[in-house]
Amino acid sequence: MSNASHLTLDLNAPCMSTGHLVVAKGADCEALSLPVFCLNKGEGPRLLITGGNHGNELEGPIVSRRLVEWLPEAQTCGRVIIVPEINPLAVQAWTRNTPVDGKNLNREFPGRADGSVTERIADAVSRLLVPMADTVFDLHSFGPQWEFPPSVVTHPIANAALMAKTVKMAEAFKFPMTLIWEHDDTPGMFDTFVHNQGKVFICAELGGGAVGSEVLSIYEAGVRNALIALGLIEEEAECPTFRQRKSSQTFETLLSDRLKSPAPGIFEPRCSVLDEVKPGDLIGVLHPMESLSAGSIDIRAPAGSVVCAVKSARYMEVDEAVAMLARPLER
Repeated sequence: MSNASHLTLDLNAPCMSTGHLVVAKGADCEALSLPVFCLNKGEGPRLLITGGNHGNELEGPIVSRRLVEWLPEAQTCGRVIIVPEINPLAVQAWTRNTPVDGKNLNREFPGRADGSVTERIADAVSRLLVPMADTVFDLHSFGPQWEFPPSVVTHPIANAALMAKTVKMAEAFKFPMTLIWEHDDTPGMFDTFVHNQGKVFICAELGGGAVGSEVLSIYEAGVRNALIALGLIEEEAECPTFRQRKSSQTFETLLSDRLKSPAPGIFEPRCSVLDEVKPGDLIGVLHPMESLSAGSIDIRAPAGSVVCAVKSARYMEVDEAVAMLARPLER
């Protein structure tokens, strides 16, 4: 058996195949075997679906496994590859980063074959799976510290044609929010690696990392809508119901839309996601704890906007983000 990272199945084989993506052994840990499902029904779109990039975001792995259950009967063409957990070490530890080397997998692409375990995972996914797909869905949830609506998130892409294709694909999920998110230029992100190859990359984000049947149903319905839009299955798409509403809107958020804590203390949210706010509306209250004489601090909206994310009640450090605002995207 090869000591290098490899697949134990042929992704070009017709019909359904199951096997493993074997991530090579290194000095820090033994080889990893990541379960892989592949359904090849001939000509058509080529899709890779991954979950478990961040180990404390558990909806993605569950929804990925659910897809395996019904996709064989529903898929009519093309090829779908599903890897429910691309970072099983982090999932098992319920940590954002890999516990063995402390690295964030979503900052290590394209990885290194001779690197630490996180780098080896990124290398195996980059070399063995991404070339087999034209579109990648990476299933996340916004993490346990935030309230965040079911959304698809994409960052601005310099290639205008690819940006348009990506936004169209993102909107096909029909989640309550599609978000164009300006962010700090962070090297090693999975989406940047895929975009640089001219491929569509979709990052789905679901709530605050608390697994529940309602959220999972929304997530699965959104992914099904996207498969319909790609032409992989033949059904009618439908907006999932979120907080008793069926609606979908595209927003953009800038670095300047991130509201930060002016002092250390406990943050008390006074709003919820998708709330429309006017200038001066209360977003939350920060309660300093270092002095009994220090008064609480109101954090207010600087402009008319929509709340796209708000921190769960917790202790905040100075300059730590407590909320993100957004506005409808101007086409």
